[in-house]
Amino acid sequence: MSLINTQVQPFKAQAFKNGQFIEVSEKDLEGRWSVLIFMPAAFTFNCPTEVEDAAQHYGEFKKLGAEVYVVTTDTHFAHKVWHETSPAVGKAQFPLVGDPTHHLTRMFGVHIEDEGLALRGTFVIDPKGIVKTAEVHDNAIARDVQETLRKLKAAQYVASHPGQVCPAKWNEGAPTLAPSIDLVGKI
Repeated sequence: MSLINTQVQPFKAQAFKNGQFIEVSEKDLEGRWSVLIFMPAAFTFNCPTEVEDAAQHYGEFKKLGAEVYVVTTDTHFAHKVWHETSPAVGKAQFPLVGDPTHHLTRMFGVHIEDEGLALRGTFVIDPKGIVKTAEVHDNAIARDVQETLRKLKAAQYVASHPGQVCPAKWNEGAPTLAPSIDLVGKI
């Protein structure tokens, strides 16, 4: 079953953010756009490159009113050490969420049962806590946060422009479509 247009279920998790341990729950996702970025585990190979990519674009997410949450199956303690020892991860100013119980990875359908790790999954969630985009793929393939930003902007656009859809390769400022019978067979 797809998570698209479903409500994020209740959860509580511990995270490391800006030198402190914090609690994160579904309540933190309410009232703003959120991007959950699942990774297999701290101290791996591709994961620090993705954290660094998200950190380099974090200002853009903030300008769009969105918070970024990186989630791995490690503890928040491991995230503290990861943040302190990896130059790439040390750039993160967003929560590094621990999911050692695998509650979140299972909730979002990215848990690898026989490994106890997460697949690389990215989810854009609207201010009502509704999942608007979902991308899940093999752990050997790292993501490009610019594509996540593009999807966030598209989700925000259609949320604020009912009756409009974003065509393939849509970017901010590009034309959109207003679905109607007049377009059928003409595109």
